[in-house]
Amino acid sequence: MADAKKLDQDRVAEFLGRVAADSAAAFAGLSTSIGARLGLYAALAGAGPLTSVELAERAGLAERYVREWLAAQVAGEYVLYDAGTSTYLLPDEHAAVLADPGAPTYLVGAFTMLKPLYATEDALVDAYRTGEGVAWQEHGPELYEGVAAFFRPGYAAMLVQEWLPALDGVVEKLERGASVADVGCGFGHSTLLMAQAFPRSRVQGFDFHAPSIEAARSAAREQGLGDRVTFDVAATTDFPGDDYDLITFFDCLHDLGDPGAAFRHAERALAADGGCMVVEPNAPADPLDLINPIGRSFASTSAVLCLPGALAQKGPRALGNHAGEEVMRSIAGEAGLHRWRLATETLTNRVYDVRR
Repeated sequence: MADAKKLDQDRVAEFLGRVAADSAAAFAGLSTSIGARLGLYAALAGAGPLTSVELAERAGLAERYVREWLAAQVAGEYVLYDAGTSTYLLPDEHAAVLADPGAPTYLVGAFTMLKPLYATEDALVDAYRTGEGVAWQEHGPELYEGVAAFFRPGYAAMLVQEWLPALDGVVEKLERGASVADVGCGFGHSTLLMAQAFPRSRVQGFDFHAPSIEAARSAAREQGLGDRVTFDVAATTDFPGDDYDLITFFDCLHDLGDPGAAFRHAERALAADGGCMVVEPNAPADPLDLINPIGRSFASTSAVLCLPGALAQKGPRALGNHAGEEVMRSIAGEAGLHRWRLATETLTNRVYDVRR
């Protein structure tokens, strides 16, 4: 323990302030998740200034709790307060982040993931001691829903409009009619976006997690896409079919215990001129390059979700979500996928065009 008399007290105070802000954000994250689950942001969105009584009536909740929740929202500057009229306002710009699941800026999924992750803290503590993993299916359903909600806005904004066109010749194939395997599809948001955009193509979604596949099938029925998309339970190393024109991996390869086996199976399942689209977090391998809000978010998530999930599969290579491009490229090359190209990137994702 350092001698307190030798410490730079200004630096201590500065760091204390940063940690105190993190602590406040951690507590605030719970109220954000509660607000989303109870429809409070949705009730505020576009409503103009409301009193706590009016908001409680709109949301069907107890006013005293709503008033306390609003105080927390004002403290975080998520909601604006007018003391003269005792009213609260959710600006439209804030609603785009907190209240509109269809907006590309919607970020509430990051908060609804917190409950199941915190609930597995004891299991994570044990895993850190033993080196064992914490499997995806050990978490509660809110995690699967939160992860799907977190990724959906980015996919909806970028997949068809930017990412697929960045792959050489792929859009033309999809427009003519191609065979696509979406591997590790989860709730199927990426799968359904491709099926909707390219009606002549046939898209199959695969995931090892049966509840996620059921959710994807339900979404396909709701969207009337059952004639061109199917969902089946299958692992990344044994999904059926061959001669695929395109095999996609959306933010899932780093979660595998054996990403090399997934690449080897994909290489065998591709058509002669087919290719893979690999979407991974834009998170560099060097920890110093992670010192920013996005990098911190990825690294923190990897420490409690991605890496433990990969280790639970007892494969030869648990990467975490910031292994870096060179590691992933090397693994693909070992599997026979030697042509690796960065097709495009955003602040949060890197999209690779990968072929034999």
